[in-house]
Amino acid sequence: MQSLRAYTRLYTQFRTAITPALASRSFPVRQMSVSLPQTRPLSDTEVEGPALKKQKIEITTLEQKDSPVPEETATEVVISLESAQSANVQKPKKKKKRKDPPLPEACTGADVLYQEIRELLGGDVVDKVTQAGGAFQSPYNFGEEVEVKIETISSNGTGIAIAPAEKGPWAIIVPFSLTGETVRVRIGKTDRMYSVGHPLEILVKNTELRDDSRVQCKYFGTCGGCQYQMLSGETQLDLKRNVIVKAFKTYSQLPESAIPPIESTVESPLVYAYRTKITPHFERPPKYAKKEDVKDGEQPPWLKIGFNVTNSNSTLDIEECPIATSVLNEQYKIDRQKITKNIFSYKKGVSLLYRDSLDPTIDAKEMMTPPIDKLSDAFTRHVCVTDQNATAREMIGDYLFEYTAGGFFQNNNSVLPLMVDHVKGLIKSSETSGSGRRPTHLVDTYCGAGLFAISLSSMFDKVAGIELSKSSIESAKRNAELNSISSEKISFLAGDASNIFATVKEFPPQDTVVVIDPPRKGCDEPFLKQLLDFRPNTVVYVSCNVHSQARDVDAIVRRTQDNEEGKRYRLESLRGFDLFPQTAHVESVALLRLY
Repeated sequence: MQSLRAYTRLYTQFRTAITPALASRSFPVRQMSVSLPQTRPLSDTEVEGPALKKQKIEITTLEQKDSPVPEETATEVVISLESAQSANVQKPKKKKKRKDPPLPEACTGADVLYQEIRELLGGDVVDKVTQAGGAFQSPYNFGEEVEVKIETISSNGTGIAIAPAEKGPWAIIVPFSLTGETVRVRIGKTDRMYSVGHPLEILVKNTELRDDSRVQCKYFGTCGGCQYQMLSGETQLDLKRNVIVKAFKTYSQLPESAIPPIESTVESPLVYAYRTKITPHFERPPKYAKKEDVKDGEQPPWLKIGFNVTNSNSTLDIEECPIATSVLNEQYKIDRQKITKNIFSYKKGVSLLYRDSLDPTIDAKEMMTPPIDKLSDAFTRHVCVTDQNATAREMIGDYLFEYTAGGFFQNNNSVLPLMVDHVKGLIKSSETSGSGRRPTHLVDTYCGAGLFAISLSSMFDKVAGIELSKSSIESAKRNAELNSISSEKISFLAGDASNIFATVKEFPPQDTVVVIDPPRKGCDEPFLKQLLDFRPNTVVYVSCNVHSQARDVDAIVRRTQDNEEGKRYRLESLRGFDLFPQTAHVESVALLRLY
């Protein structure tokens, strides 16, 4: 304390002596030039990288006092500073250990990829790295270029490579690559136990599988919509069958003896120009954009109308989509010109809807009144519906369906008749197995607009469709009328999720078939419990997510395996359908029956 006061006293004396001399001199004032960074849109590579923080600029102003500080005042300042220091000195904070985000939800795309990486690297190894806090610590720098060899193809269609041993256990995900290929990649974002490698050059190709002459889209390799355009149809079907195999291996605990041979995947009659719904999007003009800088009729470089870049939230400008129907592409091209012309009128980003439909202005009852002429305009003229609240119309087999354009309906009507026929065949097979009795009642859960309830109605005495969405129920009722199915035979009910089978409690379970066609998350626990309490003779499980299907089938079979004879379920059939050619997606139909 004494030495600090002495120092303060000497400083005060010096300040008192030199202040007059300083006051008699003038010093030039230096002007500070400050330039602001120019605003610009991020490139695709930057968008995929980590968020960049703006630099914080602090300006310190020094204020000069013209009068000297009295000695006693300085002493008081020192004392108060000492008191403040002793009271407010903050101890160095311990760095908090980075808390990893929770594991992805089971059966989602992120979870499926994580499980496949665990399988490849070894579950024990992944757990050890995770416990040590390294699950998100990539051995690579962002933007680093490396060569990797693809070990396998994931269920979502991307290649998976393993980092060299000296890098430690780590995976690199490489889109548009095939097993056995060596690829030079640029390292992008990091996630749990893997980095994304953006392919720059294929150094060694898998010539047995890859045939780039098959590619029909100039944006393939950048757009995230397709993964398999370089593959033959046969190879795509084999890969999709393997997805089902892996799904039941990973998400069910059933022994191999309890899983029937998985049949070959059913090919879509159309492999291009099949998709009946697309949803391109675009953003509003950036703040720096000026209307006067945009030439009339020319699309400005910052306007991107299309679909997402693979593994990115960036939008790729795409003029047409070759897997979409021609009707959709024609309207999309027209709308792109309108959007460009009026882009400055948009205050928010927009997601567009294009739905291929039979002409809904033609009277539906009249077109379905015998004699039905399927060569007439009513059945051949297609239009594009862009209003999500408008009515869309499709013919599946011999049945006409109307539904809200923005609602759910399968997007490839060329393969739907094959799927419906397959389900019919599974149901008919019950007449020649087990009790040999013909099923008389059908319950279509998650029925939507009534696809299965109506298409299968001729096989049953009574049909009930159950759906939580009231708007879908209204569409289903309308479709039953259009197809001349009496209300005495078929009914559609908005079921309460907590007691969905109460609406069909009068149906005889031993003579009832239940069709399940749930959303991607699959069946929840209350639904499975109600299904097992009802215990129908036959269950047909149609799924757009074979991973949640595998989990649910496992639950149905294992929960009944110790029940008495005639009350146990077994999995009798499993087959995939290629509803989305050129992509990695596969749908699956499973048959379970009491024995």
